[in-house]
Amino acid sequence: MNVKGFTYFDYILFLAVILLTTIGISFIYSSGINSDGALVSNEFIKQILWASIGIVLMLVVAMLDYRRYADRTFLLFAVFLSILVYTRIFGRYVNGAKSWIGIGELGIQPSEFSKIIYILYLAYFLDRSSGDPAKLSRFIKSGLIMGIPMLLILSQPDLGTASVYIPIFIAMAFMAGIPLRFIGMVLIGGSLSLLFTLMPLWQDAIVQKPMPAIRILTEMRFTLIALFSLGVITVLAMMGRLIFKTRYYYWIAYFTGLVAVSLAASLGASRVLKPYQLMRLIVFLDPNVDPLGSGWNIIQSITAIGSGGPFGMGYLQGTQSHYRFLPQQSTDFIFSILSEEWGFLGGLVVFILYGTILARSLIIIKKTENNFGALVATGIAAMYFFHFMVNIGMVMGMMPITGIPLLFVSYGGSSLWTAMTASGLLMSINMRRLDH
Repeated sequence: MNVKGFTYFDYILFLAVILLTTIGISFIYSSGINSDGALVSNEFIKQILWASIGIVLMLVVAMLDYRRYADRTFLLFAVFLSILVYTRIFGRYVNGAKSWIGIGELGIQPSEFSKIIYILYLAYFLDRSSGDPAKLSRFIKSGLIMGIPMLLILSQPDLGTASVYIPIFIAMAFMAGIPLRFIGMVLIGGSLSLLFTLMPLWQDAIVQKPMPAIRILTEMRFTLIALFSLGVITVLAMMGRLIFKTRYYYWIAYFTGLVAVSLAASLGASRVLKPYQLMRLIVFLDPNVDPLGSGWNIIQSITAIGSGGPFGMGYLQGTQSHYRFLPQQSTDFIFSILSEEWGFLGGLVVFILYGTILARSLIIIKKTENNFGALVATGIAAMYFFHFMVNIGMVMGMMPITGIPLLFVSYGGSSLWTAMTASGLLMSINMRRLDH
């Protein structure tokens, strides 16, 4: 790396990452203190070790020229797909998902690292296909790049990690110039699939009375009739488009086809996802539906955040975490502990640091003159943003509990190394931002 390269080293991004990681270690330590003030967990020691390795990894990746490995991204993608298949068959269960491989206590979560490989290969494909006039073909191929690893992760089943693939795809596809009507297929189709999956549970858990319209989703004969009808309408509309050359028929086929695919996808999701995962998605509407089960986490998290007030109860002085009211408090609900002990101001510090990382990501996207680099940076920014919004929304009761960690802050080596590798990539792109 020459002197010019070091001139563009992103010290602001580096400092924000280090500060967030340090805050995370501090509250992982706090989460290990019990009500008697005794330390009952060594998770913070592991996190320090992982953070130290992660910083080295981040700097090594920053020094490497990311462009030299663009042509090898397909090989990396294929290798990680094989690892995901291996994990699905031979992996071990952690928190209900068969998503870990390793020996004894040593283990990694391949689905975390696969997000980086997915971003790199999708960026490579979108960059190389930028001049392809067949826009629909380009969209379908890029959709397969998203869909294959996503389905493998869903089969574990790990809904949280799989869901990250969608916003990454939408952001990168938009950046790559894929038409909005195609991107809308992913956004609308995903939303409808989730809605159709949850409506039967919403009927049973919240409404608690039969609703005639829901029978389409709960009784197979009505589902098949609906799918057949939507399919016929879609085919007829497509024929009308070909014969009469009218856009009206195109949009009929577009929306009826989306509804049909979403309905079919909801059938698969209801069979793959476990009942407790579906309940997690529904209790955010009303945590009191299952206050001692799936709603417990949200209720205790909101209590912890509310008790912090503007300035917090003081470091190591929280009650929700030390009396063990918060499950998974060092991972998914680490922000709840921080808000209880540091209050609104502590939460604001985390918001500012995350805002700094996202702002630096956007600046890198804008300034880099290499299209592949800009697409990679876009995918990383989308990953950071989605993790932040979903985790913060989750602990505040505004989003479903999906097991998505707060990157850099939550306990876990795989997620920390993934986040730091992504930061190293951003730094590498920034240091070569004027190179084509």
